[in-house]
Amino acid sequence: MSALTSRYARAFVDVVLGKRLDANKTVQELHTIAVTAQSSLELRRVWESPAIPAEQKRALLDAIVKREGISRPVRNFIAVLIDHRRINLLDPVVKDFEQGLNQRLGFAEADITSARDLSDAERRALERQIENLTGKKVRAHYARDTSILGGAVVRLGSTIYDGSIKGQLARIREQLSST
Repeated sequence: MSALTSRYARAFVDVVLGKRLDANKTVQELHTIAVTAQSSLELRRVWESPAIPAEQKRALLDAIVKREGISRPVRNFIAVLIDHRRINLLDPVVKDFEQGLNQRLGFAEADITSARDLSDAERRALERQIENLTGKKVRAHYARDTSILGGAVVRLGSTIYDGSIKGQLARIREQLSST
């Protein structure tokens, strides 16, 4: 997290919490704008070009906002990034915003990888275990990786809890080779 991206992210977290905006909707809208920018090289070139006036860039933003149904606060935040020539930092700002918002709302981000798709009941049980471990509400992101053979790997920030069969086999191999 750079000081620059963090500054913009913190300011928008203050706006979202101060105006009691729907945090989930705001995050989703920011992701919509970020994905739109990531998927269009032409859009990124226009927004990042110092030769194109900010009014034209904002007009393009307004067209996207109208098409996607983006709220006014998110539109204004993106406009600030455009006006201050920081739109090239959109992805890290969105990431810092999510982290700051989660921290202030008491959420823990968990990346959960399993060998197969988990049922809703399995997901809820796993999330409850993580909530008990962290003492925070959990926002879980799920992925599937058949190479772990079974079980799950949970990443909470920089901490990894490896309950996979692959991880267990690696630990057994380590113990056997050290004796």
